[in-house]
Amino acid sequence: MRTLLVAFLLAACPAFSADQDFNGRWDISTTSPRPRAWWVQLTGVGTPAAAGKFVSAYNGDMNNIDKIEVKNGELIFTIISPARPAGKRSQATPARTFIDRARLVSGKLEGTFETEGSSTPPLKWTGVRAPQIADRDDGTWKEATPIALFNGKDTSGWKALVPDVPMKWTVVDGVMRNAPPTTDIVSEQKFWNFKLHVDFRIVQNSNSGIGLRGRYEIQILDDYGRPPNAHGAGALYARVVPSVNASKPPGEWQSYDIRLVGRQLTVVHNGIKVLDKVEVEGLTAIANNSDEGEPGPFIIQGDHSYVEIKSFVVTPLVH
Repeated sequence: MRTLLVAFLLAACPAFSADQDFNGRWDISTTSPRPRAWWVQLTGVGTPAAAGKFVSAYNGDMNNIDKIEVKNGELIFTIISPARPAGKRSQATPARTFIDRARLVSGKLEGTFETEGSSTPPLKWTGVRAPQIADRDDGTWKEATPIALFNGKDTSGWKALVPDVPMKWTVVDGVMRNAPPTTDIVSEQKFWNFKLHVDFRIVQNSNSGIGLRGRYEIQILDDYGRPPNAHGAGALYARVVPSVNASKPPGEWQSYDIRLVGRQLTVVHNGIKVLDKVEVEGLTAIANNSDEGEPGPFIIQGDHSYVEIKSFVVTPLVH
């Protein structure tokens, strides 16, 4: 009897080990028409305690994965989007089930994403392990020459995130503004560690954001007077809640002073520190690239609603 049990365990070990290889954090590149990157974290794959988080199957959130299994070497994880009633600015949506399938190929995940019951062909994607980033905001970084990414005259230095969508961004009296519906805009220059100062203004019900390295969104939102939350102004979107809501009423000029070194992020909103060297664990839904170990551009979100920019000054941080 013991011999049979040992033989069974030895036979099961390679499969269990292979299942465990899916665990970890993965940065995902997609083949969608809009430049888009996703992120998934998997733990306990190959055990009854398998769990995971995904950015983003729906609502731009960090979604919990509802079911994880491995069949014949293929990882299958399922996310269920609950039905939502109609809101003031949104239509009702039915419940939907999203299914991702992936196999390990030469250390990468080669996968597909589909909506159950949809006639749309599955979307292909590739995942690589999220890199370890050693840089720390330890006081050793020096400021290089500041760079004004907005010149106060035109949109030089910025391009449309989605090339086939009209880029309805203009500059009037030294202020850059969008006219939604339009595209997000992306800086032509890329940066690694930096300080950023932004002066911005929004109107009632505005929803925008600043993408750092083209991967991590600091939320801009009309939420004056509301409690801080992971979708509120100053948040690392859907990941880290600001310590306070430092928003001003819509129509007033506001500022962000943002510092990013490696994965350590500090945000000062209207002179109040709301995030203090928090750890950026991975991508947010604004991401247009998944190359976490490389410099990336800035994104100004303009596809949701109105936002105005008066200054956008980047100071690279170097050793």
